Amino acid sequence: MKEPAKTNAMRRLDAAGIPYGTAAYEVYEDDLSGEAVARKIGLSPDEVFKTLVLRGAGGEIVVACIPVSAEVDRKALAAAAGCKSLDLLPLKELLPVTGYVRGGCSPVGMRRPYPTFLDETAVLFDRIAVSAGVRGLQLLVRPDDLAAFVDARFAAIAVS
Repeated sequence: MKEPAKTNAMRRLDAAGIPYGTAAYEVYEDDLSGEAVARKIGLSPDEVFKTLVLRGAGGEIVVACIPVSAEVDRKALAAAAGCKSLDLLPLKELLPVTGYVRGGCSPVGMRRPYPTFLDETAVLFDRIAVSAGVRGLQLLVRPDDLAAFVDARFAAIAVS
C-alpha cells in the first residue's frame, strides 16, 4: 500500500511534535465495523478505539473514545461530562459538527474542541489506534499523548 496522504489530524500532531504511527487498511462500505478495522491492522479490538459524538439534553456536544469491542455507557459518560443525559449525534449531523464522516471520525482535529473522554482501559496499552480522520487510516498513538493533545479525561465510559 502506498504512503498515505497527510490528514488534518496528522498535520496537527506533527505541529505539536507528538509522535505517532499509521496503519492503512482496505475499506469496504458494507463493513465499516471497528472489529474489521482491528483485524485488518493486526491489533486486538481492545486496542482500537472508535470515536463517538453525543449531544446532551442542553445541546452540548461530548466526544467519547472507547474500544471497538465495547459500547458506550451513556449514563457513565453523562456523569463524567456533567450532563443529565446524552444521545448519539444523528449521522447527518456528524460532518457539519465535526468535519468528519462515519468510519473516519478522529478525536484529533475536529472543527471545534469539545469535551472529550477516553475510556480508562486505554492506559493498559503502549499505543492505541484511533481514526486518522479518513476511512482506511488509523493513527497509532500513546494514550497519554492523545489525551493531553485533545484535553481528554480518562473515565470508565465503556461496557462490554
